[in-house]
Amino acid sequence: MTRTVTQSPPQVPDFQLSPALQEFRAYVRDYAQKHLGNAAYYDAETKFPREPVQVAAKLGLLRTTVAKEYGGSAMGNLASCVMLEEINAVCVSTGVTISVHNSLVNSLLGKWCNEAQKKRWFPKLVTGEWLGAYCLSEAFSGSDAAALRCEAKKQGDHYVMDGAKLWITTGSEAQLFVIFARTGADRVKGISAFVVERDWPGVSVGKKERKLGLRGSPTTEIVCENVKVPADCLIATEGLGFTIALDTLDGGRLGIASQSLGIARASIELIRSHLAGQVDAKGRPSASQPDQWTLADLAAELDAYRFLTWRAAILRDQGVRCSIEAAMAKLCASRLANRAARAAVSVLGQAGVDGSNAAERLLRDARITEIYEGATDIQRLVIARGLVAPA
Repeated sequence: MTRTVTQSPPQVPDFQLSPALQEFRAYVRDYAQKHLGNAAYYDAETKFPREPVQVAAKLGLLRTTVAKEYGGSAMGNLASCVMLEEINAVCVSTGVTISVHNSLVNSLLGKWCNEAQKKRWFPKLVTGEWLGAYCLSEAFSGSDAAALRCEAKKQGDHYVMDGAKLWITTGSEAQLFVIFARTGADRVKGISAFVVERDWPGVSVGKKERKLGLRGSPTTEIVCENVKVPADCLIATEGLGFTIALDTLDGGRLGIASQSLGIARASIELIRSHLAGQVDAKGRPSASQPDQWTLADLAAELDAYRFLTWRAAILRDQGVRCSIEAAMAKLCASRLANRAARAAVSVLGQAGVDGSNAAERLLRDARITEIYEGATDIQRLVIARGLVAPA
């Protein structure tokens, strides 16, 4: 008796971007090379890169996470990650502006808002007429987001909002704020999310933070004093704000992971270029072995963490919860960005600190990647808790 064995084709992971995404990456890289050359100026003058952001809007880079029926390109999270690595490899201040607008504002509105709300705000957001900001943190509510104190009390057909939000990226430039406020006594279920527009009475921009890095990206306080928020500006339902915040942060962490990859890549390129220029009298490479090992280790980690980030992005595009995977990507990529930037300064020596190249700016820019969108130890907690007690 002859037995027939049917073999299924082997499952082979595809680590290549699709032709469309490769073309998109080249498109964004061209934008970065042509329009982000003044990164050092924006950093030194603490000036918002308004022109590069406006050009990005015209090129469609502020709408990658928005559905086509609302004017978006519906390219998704993987495309956004590819885009943000390219931009952040040149100008981190521009990169974080675009990241917040796409991953923390547009994605949130697209997933949680109703049809009327999407039609109301997306026309201005996808064109760059308006920039968006995400307002969760407060003076006593950083890593512990559920400790927020900003209040929104229901009065008839509107809410009255009072409170201040801190460390808001693009705060002084945004015209639309997603604000999380307390609508009930319950620590978690008493939090709701609202859209608040900049020109409403009682909304103001407070102090601008003096920062180590990302100096072209304004980080400010947003103050609400007796602000009347129409009831139709409530996102989803009352009490769902904390769920919305955490879900959105999964996407936001992919943005910061991609930012970190860009910083790491730029730092590694500085090291590579420096070592390539070290030759002996006969033109042979003469870079020290320790420096070559540093370059090799960093380059290997860059590839590994890029794939880690892409995996989480693909899961999110598929509608699969990726809290653990996004936290892993953000944890590993942000640590790499800091190590790579420190290595660049060390290997380049005097040239790494004198401002003649981007090394010292990259070092300053890298530090925040281990702090915002959840500090490094918070990422470790998210990963560990997800492994110990999976949802």
